[in-house]
Amino acid sequence: MIVTIASGKGGTGKTTVAVSLALSLAADGHGRPLLLDCDVEEPNVALFIRPTLEERREVGLMIPQVDLEACTFCGRCAEVCQYHAIAVVGERVLVFPELCHGCGSCTLNCPTGAIHEVLHVIGTIERGWAGPPGASVATGGLDFAQGTMNVGEPMAVPIIRQLKQWVIPSPLPPAPSPVEGERERCGDRPIILDASPGTACPVVESMRGADVVLMVTEPTPFGLHDLRLAVEVARDELRLPVGVVINRDGVGDQGVDDYCATEDIPILMRIPLERRIAEGYSEGVPLVEAAPAYRQRFIGLWERLVKLQ
Repeated sequence: MIVTIASGKGGTGKTTVAVSLALSLAADGHGRPLLLDCDVEEPNVALFIRPTLEERREVGLMIPQVDLEACTFCGRCAEVCQYHAIAVVGERVLVFPELCHGCGSCTLNCPTGAIHEVLHVIGTIERGWAGPPGASVATGGLDFAQGTMNVGEPMAVPIIRQLKQWVIPSPLPPAPSPVEGERERCGDRPIILDASPGTACPVVESMRGADVVLMVTEPTPFGLHDLRLAVEVARDELRLPVGVVINRDGVGDQGVDDYCATEDIPILMRIPLERRIAEGYSEGVPLVEAAPAYRQRFIGLWERLVKLQ
């Protein structure tokens, strides 16, 4: 089962829940979990699980390059580009890599074959494993993968898409990319994606292909506002079942509870505001290591998620 951990608002504890869930499943014999850090702009899962990264590759988009000797400056490439990433001005062809989505329409539609594509590297993807002291890749722990976007690049979605294609087994809707066809089958096991906060395109890509979306929120007006937006994307637009974890429970107000009751969204777990959890987080210690009693609660959370699909 594939579960995406999301949150409309940053700082709600999304990564805390994703890491704790994966570690709890790994320790309880629920197969070998696969944990993906899809927050490619600010990946931080590795700070808590300290993985051994064994493979790394560059990823990017295929950007058009124009042979001016063969170009007739007809403007057909600019006409078919829905992202306005290429323009013809007189006898000049301007390419804007920051706007290009690598769809290849300009190359396919050039009447003189004056356009070919080159790889524009926008980030990296890495994979490996993490486990307790003394464990090996064959004896325990979990598999891990992450993407990292290069500084200054504007589009995170291609990195997330290629990361998923690299490590998540079928079925997922196919999408063209430089690593198309290299997806590996991982077997039937828990797959947990830690998405970026918000409701923008990177979050949508992290949710795409999931079986369930788990929203992590806090009981505050800001948490409620952003939870509404995230639920609209996951449930109303992508038609995915949604459950909620309320972090820092006991502070704030009843707005999130009332909203979930009205919308028939199950609250699957509550994590109270505790000093030991905050202290562990500040030192890079996962919640289930700072408070081992929570392991069984996260196992119960997974069992409730399975029933939501």
